[in-house]
Amino acid sequence: MDFFTLVFLSVGLAMDAFAVSITNGLCYPHLKTKHALFDGLTFGFFQMAMPIIGYFIGSTFSFAIRAVDHWIALILLCFIGGNMVREAVTQLRHPECPSNRSAFNAKLLFVQGIATSIDALAIGVSFAVMDVSIITAAALIGIITFGFSFGGIFIGKKFGGLLKEKAEMIGGFILIFIGLKIFIEHMF
Repeated sequence: MDFFTLVFLSVGLAMDAFAVSITNGLCYPHLKTKHALFDGLTFGFFQMAMPIIGYFIGSTFSFAIRAVDHWIALILLCFIGGNMVREAVTQLRHPECPSNRSAFNAKLLFVQGIATSIDALAIGVSFAVMDVSIITAAALIGIITFGFSFGGIFIGKKFGGLLKEKAEMIGGFILIFIGLKIFIEHMF
């Protein structure tokens, strides 16, 4: 996978965390720079760690799935991207904030960090069958996610209602596009 594609993949993966960070900024208007930093570090860490875990899981079984690796990448990326688009559409139809707006804490971020990085775990499995440098990929995903999440808090405080679902939808379409690109490159 070339660097340009890896950057786009990283941006696509970051969109879940970005959308949640925008929502956090919208729903918890008291957040300050230290909260945005904690938000960015949490999401960046989970988005960086999960592909590594997925990579080692995938490496264990990569010998058995090499012949169909492009199909696996296509299915996983389209599934993850499709879910992101579906969730964005659902959020557009039913926007809501938690009722307790003072509950922004480490426990909430931990749950959000895991929930938004499940797709990164699946991507890590794909990386194993594509022989991607996991250190480079995970670092890039973590750094880009940190930046988007950190900024997402402030964007949410200003414009959250306008952007959050669109960011997740764009991320979903990016992942679907990358899955199709990998499949087409491998087949032709």
